Amino acid sequence: MIHYKQHPVLDMALQAWRQGAHLRSRRERYKRYTYGRQWDDVVDAPDGRRVTEAKLACEAGRRPLTNNMIRQLVKCITGNFRSRLAADSSSGERPAVVEVPRDVARRNLLDELDCRMLEEFLISGCAVQRVVTEHRMSGSGVWVDNVSPSRFFVNKFTDPRGLDIELVGMLHDWSLREVIMRFGSGSPAQARAISAIYKRIAASPPSALGDADTATFFDAEPGRCRVIEVWTLESRNIVKCHDSLSARYFITDAAGARVVRRVNASRLRRGLEPVRTDLRTTVRWHCRMMAPTGDILDEFDSPYLHGMHPFAVKFYPLTDGEVHSFVEDIIDQQRYINRLITLIDHIMSVSAKGVLLFPMDKKPDCYSWDEIGQLWADCNGVIPYDSTGSPGEPHQVISGGEHSGAYHLLDIQMQLFQQISGVSGALQGRLDSGNASASLYDAQVRHSAVAILDLIDTFNAFRSNRNSLINSC
Repeated sequence: MIHYKQHPVLDMALQAWRQGAHLRSRRERYKRYTYGRQWDDVVDAPDGRRVTEAKLACEAGRRPLTNNMIRQLVKCITGNFRSRLAADSSSGERPAVVEVPRDVARRNLLDELDCRMLEEFLISGCAVQRVVTEHRMSGSGVWVDNVSPSRFFVNKFTDPRGLDIELVGMLHDWSLREVIMRFGSGSPAQARAISAIYKRIAASPPSALGDADTATFFDAEPGRCRVIEVWTLESRNIVKCHDSLSARYFITDAAGARVVRRVNASRLRRGLEPVRTDLRTTVRWHCRMMAPTGDILDEFDSPYLHGMHPFAVKFYPLTDGEVHSFVEDIIDQQRYINRLITLIDHIMSVSAKGVLLFPMDKKPDCYSWDEIGQLWADCNGVIPYDSTGSPGEPHQVISGGEHSGAYHLLDIQMQLFQQISGVSGALQGRLDSGNASASLYDAQVRHSAVAILDLIDTFNAFRSNRNSLINSC
């Protein structure tokens, strides 16, 4: 069993991680629906069992079908965003977001990252990117990475700008060699200490870490090492100093203040002007890179010019701290569409199709029932029979279930799907009328884009914040 140190910062990070459990579970559900796994919700069966909707439908004799409308809408909005990026780059007009150096944008493929980030934003309502300055195989400089909400944690905040964030971080899974390279500092002793930490972790069963959500926080993927990056906003006592002898102004910490006091004592003995000091309290963003055991691999104050943590964060819409994504609004309509399509398929499968009603007294003695069935199915087949006797002759029965009303309900749901999502046919490149003029089509596209304008502008605000971090790294 590993001995886990009780570190207050790690405890706060774990608490923030647990607070985000509901958001992560909802995101997983929305992601399933977006990518086609739309019958995996667990429901109550009539006998009280908890089963998936797919299993319940199969037990009722229906084949669960999926007509994925959500994915098409997400692709449509992402495509519309790409077209805006292309229009902004070719028009030469003032861009909608803060500009960044071209070499940084090119090295990071920012347009591609932003499109994938927008897709995540539509699915989960969360957009998170990490902006750091470091050396990588592709070069040194500013690097931008998309951060999955499944690896991100933050204290509960309500300000849409994120100004009330006081703790933020993410989970890394690195190889042992990379951990040693990053935090070994070229010291063999430090490298051995890091190796010993992760060997103890590898020898401990995951169940020793507690509940499943806590284990997810501490456990890395097989063969990887979990590193927990935690940034906290901390208050610090600083000393502002002015040395009139050297005409120098500087700021120091408590350790530096002790040196200043010794210098002043020496100057007073010599009759020189002492260094003037002014004690102040300020705040700093402080980073700790921690092992799951609570051991600190590295720690430092924010090294960036902006003095902030390296995460650009945007949650939508953040009303009272709540996150509600674009996909969340249309899941119920998607479920009803799937149910109606499955119902129509079931009705058609159990309806009579080509059933032949053949009076038994009209069966010719020279044919068996199998032979009559084969003749009926063959093209140009002829079945001779005696027309005398009781009235009645063979006739075929076909019923497609077209009067069931399911088709009308499906049409209503499709219309509701467009109205609730705000993504109309014009925005998807479709028009209800084939004789519409080009000006009318453009007007319909512009009006349709108004419905998603808040989403796009919120995402652009996130990009502007991210670009400001890039420019001040």
